[in-house]
Amino acid sequence: MSSFWIDTFPNILNNYKSLDKNIDTDICIIGGGITGLSIAYSICKHGFKTTILDKEKLAMKASGHTTAKITSQHGLFYKYLADTFSPSFARDYFNANQDAITNIKNIIDENNIDCDFEFQDNYVYTTSEDDVNKIKDETNIVNSFNFNAEYLNTIPLNIPNMLAAIKFPNQAQFNPRKYLKGLCDFIINNNGEIYEDSKVYNIKRSGNKYITSTKNNTVTSKYLVLATHYPIKNFPGYYFLKMYSQTSNVIAIETEQNLCEGMYISSNSPTFSYRTAAYNKKRIALIGGFGHKTGAKIDLSNSYSFLEDEIKKIYPDAKVLYKWNTEDCISLDKIPYIGNFSNLLPNMYVATGFKKWGMTTSNVAANIITDKILEKENKYEYIFKSTRFKPIKNKSEFGNMIKETSHSLILNKFDLPAATLNDIKNDEGKIVTINKTKVGVYKDKNGKIFKVKPVCTHLGCELSWNNLDKTWDCPCHGSRFDYTGKSLYSPSVRNLEILN
Repeated sequence: MSSFWIDTFPNILNNYKSLDKNIDTDICIIGGGITGLSIAYSICKHGFKTTILDKEKLAMKASGHTTAKITSQHGLFYKYLADTFSPSFARDYFNANQDAITNIKNIIDENNIDCDFEFQDNYVYTTSEDDVNKIKDETNIVNSFNFNAEYLNTIPLNIPNMLAAIKFPNQAQFNPRKYLKGLCDFIINNNGEIYEDSKVYNIKRSGNKYITSTKNNTVTSKYLVLATHYPIKNFPGYYFLKMYSQTSNVIAIETEQNLCEGMYISSNSPTFSYRTAAYNKKRIALIGGFGHKTGAKIDLSNSYSFLEDEIKKIYPDAKVLYKWNTEDCISLDKIPYIGNFSNLLPNMYVATGFKKWGMTTSNVAANIITDKILEKENKYEYIFKSTRFKPIKNKSEFGNMIKETSHSLILNKFDLPAATLNDIKNDEGKIVTINKTKVGVYKDKNGKIFKVKPVCTHLGCELSWNNLDKTWDCPCHGSRFDYTGKSLYSPSVRNLEILN
């Protein structure tokens, strides 16, 4: 299982060295995905010395596993924003993301970045009668922004039982890793430094500076940006109380038929997402969806099969070339957090909770945080204010999150599983009891046993076994670990304890 973007463009970022000395810089950015690199690009244009630290290789997590749709159409979202906040709030959210499309195109043109950028129309469609009126309402609210959205009864892609859709014209798509290669080249040529394989273990404030520590070295900076997908610092931001993580799956397929162009996503569940991409002088399609809350105790073995079955309804000869998945952070009010990490920590910034729409939102974040550092007003900052803690509007999800967290933190620790080591088959993982102690065990295809302490190193939640990816996943805050215990996804920064 590998990402199409990573497999076809593996050496994007020049194999930057790891941090091997203590350094001083103006701005330290933790995280080398599209958010961190976009912020670094933006701030380097103003002459700041900027340092990026990534725990592995750049753009290998969410930014290398995305569908890379550049759009302001974030599902059926604007009626929700207008009703929950205000029509003007919804309009400004829309304009911020429309501006991001223009900004990204300008960056590509100014730097001659060859990244397969192309304008495409974007569609949200439904096969459910319940959503037809929702699409009509969405069209009306978006067109009140002086935009030309269209309500449609038919769409170019032959979706079985499609009933209605809303079309956003002139949206876009690209190859994200090729785009980020262009950003990296600019950063290095404009007073920036990039360090890979430089995992951050500690952040502390000393006077008016931040000291960011890797395993052996430190970066001292006036400004610090957390662009780590899920913030790796818990306090005093408390983002682990305000977000949850969701994992989604993607396949890349080829067919002998002519592929329909455009970008598509269903409004009803389970989600079905579609776009095309260039591959070996031909076109392939990327199909995404079938998302679930990270760490959910469910059978995931058929996740890719669902996507394959759905695309074969349109292209019966579809052949799967790649399979991968990705993880996204979602805030409880569905609005990203961009800006000050906490009112108690000046000059520390955060960008997270992009709700699966990180291509445009990362650019929004870059502009807001750059303006914060330059002490300039940004007209969109109020929308994404990261220190907000208003009454929880999504009460059901908040309740589910608290219930899951409480169960994983406390109740599971007193519930010894009935399974034993002998119950585990090859290529299977379970939490078992060994000497009255819970042990996370995986047997590989040859019967080799890997044992870990199945407790997340972030805040101590009990982990769940993911039988699709062979990983230990945290149901509380989305950390993920491979079967050897290696930390894969934040907010955890430490590996699991290996048990003999």
